[in-house]
Amino acid sequence: MNPEQIPQLLKQVSYADPRILPEDKKEIAGLSALWAGVLADVPDQFAMWAVGQHYAESPFPIKPSDIAGRWRAHVRDRMNRHTGTLEPTNYPELDPDDVAGFMHTLRTERQAVIMGQQPPTPLAAIAGPDAVPANVQARLDAIGQYVPNHVREQLAAYRPTRAAREDLIREGKPDPLSVPCPWCEAPTGQPCRGRRITPGRDPEAKRQGGRAPHPSRLDAARSHPDAA
Repeated sequence: MNPEQIPQLLKQVSYADPRILPEDKKEIAGLSALWAGVLADVPDQFAMWAVGQHYAESPFPIKPSDIAGRWRAHVRDRMNRHTGTLEPTNYPELDPDDVAGFMHTLRTERQAVIMGQQPPTPLAAIAGPDAVPANVQARLDAIGQYVPNHVREQLAAYRPTRAAREDLIREGKPDPLSVPCPWCEAPTGQPCRGRRITPGRDPEAKRQGGRAPHPSRLDAARSHPDAA
């Protein structure tokens, strides 16, 4: 909103709450300047809607922060439901190598979603044949947030245990770290450990920087309800 729109807003508010509008014109001008600064990013129609919502819920005089807070919540809600991936079918002319053009289009799309000129695009609307199956995604979520393949490959050298778990899941094999080990009592998510005083000399081989899971743990993983 701009300063010219605020007096009309205050007048509309005064119909529900006369306390909000001072009689002195100088006070109105000062109040308008203050409200305009707080509501600079808020559309005037939304501000009027927020006023109605406020007095439907509260008997207290409305403040500009009440309107601005509702606007921020509105923006968060719409953007949380929007993927912002610029689906190619909607932008056939967009060149992915044109960084400036891409950023301009992305900002324009987000602004349209925020202002209600375009509905949010949920993930289900852009998921193609390469989308992760629901049962696989559920198992991936159990060990952490899914990341794109190229990122996962770059991180594999720094987190070999997790990379090995993800590979097993994608191959449809049981993940031994999804269950505790009945032999060495290693908890879920932790690699098996030796039961000797000098675990580094345990005869079992190590797998990708960690100890190979004990056979009894593999059996437990295969019989787990979530196993592939």
